[in-house]
Amino acid sequence: MKSSLFPTLKNYKKEYLGKDIAAGIMIAAVSIPISMGYAEVSGLPAVFGLYGSVLPILFFALFSTSPQFIFGVDAAPAAIAGAALASLGIEGGSADALQYIPVIALFVGLWLLLFYFLKAGKLVTFISTPVMGGFISGIALTIILMQIPKIMGGKSGSGELPELLKHLYETAQHVNWMSVALGVGALAILIVSKKVMPKFPMAVVIMALGMIATMVFHVDRYGVILLAKVEPGLPKFILPDIFHVDLSHAAGRGLMIAVVVMAETLLSENNFAAKNGYKIDDNKEILACAAGNIVSALTGSCPVNGSISRTSMNEQFGGKTQAVSITAAVTMVAVLLFAAGFIGYLPVPVLTAIVISALMNVVEWHLAVRLFKVSRKEFYIFVAACMAVLFLGTIYGVIIGIMLSFVAVVIRETNPPRTFLGGIPGRDGFYDLNKNHYAHPIENTVIYRFNASLFFANSKLFQEDIENHLKEDTKTVIVDAGTITNIDITAADTLLMLKNNLEKKGIAFYITEHIQGLNTQLRNLGMGSLIEEGCVRRTITAALLDSGLQKPFPLEGVPADLQENLKELQEKAEKALSAHKHNTKNIEKIKKTLRLHTLPAEEENTLEEFAWAFGEDTVNEIEKRVHQVISHLHHWPELEAISESGLARQMRAWHNLGVIDEDEVLRRMELHLDELSANLEEDKNKQLIFQMIEKRRQHLEMELKQENPEIWKKLVESREHLERRLEKQNPEAAKRLHELEEKFLG
Repeated sequence: MKSSLFPTLKNYKKEYLGKDIAAGIMIAAVSIPISMGYAEVSGLPAVFGLYGSVLPILFFALFSTSPQFIFGVDAAPAAIAGAALASLGIEGGSADALQYIPVIALFVGLWLLLFYFLKAGKLVTFISTPVMGGFISGIALTIILMQIPKIMGGKSGSGELPELLKHLYETAQHVNWMSVALGVGALAILIVSKKVMPKFPMAVVIMALGMIATMVFHVDRYGVILLAKVEPGLPKFILPDIFHVDLSHAAGRGLMIAVVVMAETLLSENNFAAKNGYKIDDNKEILACAAGNIVSALTGSCPVNGSISRTSMNEQFGGKTQAVSITAAVTMVAVLLFAAGFIGYLPVPVLTAIVISALMNVVEWHLAVRLFKVSRKEFYIFVAACMAVLFLGTIYGVIIGIMLSFVAVVIRETNPPRTFLGGIPGRDGFYDLNKNHYAHPIENTVIYRFNASLFFANSKLFQEDIENHLKEDTKTVIVDAGTITNIDITAADTLLMLKNNLEKKGIAFYITEHIQGLNTQLRNLGMGSLIEEGCVRRTITAALLDSGLQKPFPLEGVPADLQENLKELQEKAEKALSAHKHNTKNIEKIKKTLRLHTLPAEEENTLEEFAWAFGEDTVNEIEKRVHQVISHLHHWPELEAISESGLARQMRAWHNLGVIDEDEVLRRMELHLDELSANLEEDKNKQLIFQMIEKRRQHLEMELKQENPEIWKKLVESREHLERRLEKQNPEAAKRLHELEEKFLG
């Protein structure tokens, strides 16, 4: 496995240099308070956060293929390391902590190195977003609760939620109000500045103001705790003492942190790569993370991780390569050599406020809201993982979250989407009977589509669906297995049992539309007899023909002569189109006639194309398209086109609009006439527009009445339904529309 050094600096362009240096200096400045805070969270003195912002990010840049991702001391690894100390009863900042944390960081690096050799980057895909989001959110909330007592003038809390709340209550009995004023004031400024000036590095300003408060006003005289003074100098190399710690505990926590580092870093890096149009090498990024953590351990610091917040800042300031990381590391060296003395002037509540502010962004509030709207099951997984971390600790949080993810997968696979299919008069293909108003079952035939792999947990459901749908006159059962990619032995036995049961009733059984590999699986499972006996057909059409049916396939409730007439019309139209290929007007006339006689494939008293695409948001999306058409009405040719030829041009993205569909859009346009631009608001203009839209609606109705009375009846019914819907959706607009009708049409 070859890995070139500093791959992002190859073919470096001099025009990058200015932006890379500026971005690097800003990242270093912001990293000072944040890294110091996270170092304290991990159980180390604050200065070790600065140590972790020198060599670790340099070694990450040495191997990283990402031109913009930034490495450093970050929330999740620090929190898990701090929790590991708490579980062992080791006090943060103690000699034991200084001995133990580098060992954990070393194991993180070694685990990541193993992941690199195993090419384990793909394993990240098995950690669901709700699990990771809930886990990280739980950690962030835990740390926030740990840190709040420090704002009150007390010590950091430890343990799980009950212990944290108890410690918070005890600290509240002895509050230092000067400390509270500094901490809460700093936190409020940080929160407001993020909304008002999101790009401004307010954390740096707050840190500077905190130091000034100590130098000028001597806040320490009022009981405010300051950070320990730091002697100028660079980090010293050490060998982590693996002989005086609990190795199994350190290795276990190291493994947990390594998984989190790999998952967070790779997921975030790929997100930035996709957004900015470049590619990364996942495996080399694992190597870069391993190198960063190993060197962090050798400098006595805590585990390190890819930082989303600092990478976002890098993107904001236009950084182009890992020269940004090199600049940040050099800047941090300068701070350690020439400005370390100022660290002892920083009030602890101010630094704590900076940490809490940063952690508030780590909590996945937006993800929780999104999951609540989109998938309640995944939302509950998110909440469960978060609560498990809060109440039980990080290990159980991960375990419970992953278990729930697997449960959700099992539930989803045991109750997959499935449907029964039929045909539409005058159209080829097979359509969902539940979603298509004009679809009818094929006579004496059940066509069943199962949208999942077939295995032991859903095979019974598969069998019951088919058996419950049988009728006395059923002669054929066809399974559309287009989405069945795998089958296990239990499902194979179920198929054989189903086939035998149907055979006893005189019903033919076919499996169709599946990939060739499924046939191989059937043979390997001892089910080759299904193939040999002719139960396997490549297409649904082939199975129908094999069962004795001929095109056009007879549909329940549809006279055979209607289908023959439609077929004949289509054949004539095709000949006419060929004969008139140079006559545009004739072609359009023939196509229009054909459309009138051939029912739309997706029609359901509303715009079924929209309903299929947008689900619950259908009405909103229809309204959006109506607004788009209306916005073009100040161009009079557009209006003339609508009046004569309909909405084909304006709704080209939804080319499958049927007559009833178009009528609904036109009616909704009338509903919004009040929203026209100022030059069209005069009554005479509004009247003209209204009359031209109505002209098109009348034209549609007349054509339908002459050419296809059946669809005309459905149009009349649809208009009645539409008026009722509009009055429910927007009663005020519906009322104004009726007033316009009386005014303009009499």
